[in-house]
Amino acid sequence: MNVEKISWKCDGLKIMGEIYLPDGNQPWPALILCHGIPAKIKDPDDRGYPLLAESVCQQGFIVLVFNFRGAGLSEGNFDISGWTRDLEGALDYLLHRPEVDPAKISLMGFSGGAAVSIYVAARRKEVAALVSLASPAHFRDLITGKGLEEFLAHARDVGIIKDKIFPPSPEDWVEGFRTVKPIDCLGLIPPRPLLIIHGTEDDVVDVSHAMSLYEQVRGKADLFLIEGAGHRLRVEEQAMEKALEWLKKNSIQRSSVS
Repeated sequence: MNVEKISWKCDGLKIMGEIYLPDGNQPWPALILCHGIPAKIKDPDDRGYPLLAESVCQQGFIVLVFNFRGAGLSEGNFDISGWTRDLEGALDYLLHRPEVDPAKISLMGFSGGAAVSIYVAARRKEVAALVSLASPAHFRDLITGKGLEEFLAHARDVGIIKDKIFPPSPEDWVEGFRTVKPIDCLGLIPPRPLLIIHGTEDDVVDVSHAMSLYEQVRGKADLFLIEGAGHRLRVEEQAMEKALEWLKKNSIQRSSVS
């Protein structure tokens, strides 16, 4: 396995990531990992997404993991519409890598990153398959009244909004949450393979969001509920085993999409 530091520009911002490459020169299926909105407290023993990337790469996937704008080493401030463009930049980057099979690029998104993944997969037919973990069906509770105030305070507290004058247009910034609305675009993904995973005890995004999403694609997608699991599905062994098993079965089978 080889690991390379990578970056690309999006809206003039430098987006930072890493790409994990299996040994060998054959065209490989690829997976983009999409993190969620950072929490305040991180377990110091948690190696984060790089550990997951290594695990998936060992199963024969090229894996791209990156920080959305505002997070990690990437430039800029958090903006949900901007996150969709950052992800499209990651997809375009993979499409130009000769080691990647361009017909076998999948997305795996977590929470807010899952919502962004759904939006991009609905727009970009180059996405062959999608695993959505703990995605909200909408951001209704976040963008009104006290919910918006609390979220902006959280975003500044965890450092994904760094500039005091950001957002310059609060109305446009909030409109992004109305546009990136998974329940409105999920139905555009099938017949490409789609897996929805959610914990029944998720106290951040209630499991009812998963049920609402699944109703849009019932019979055209897979749903996996994990009894007793909370929001951080990346550290749930059952969730990751299911996601990887499903990916190995489904992501390499490019659906015929007109």
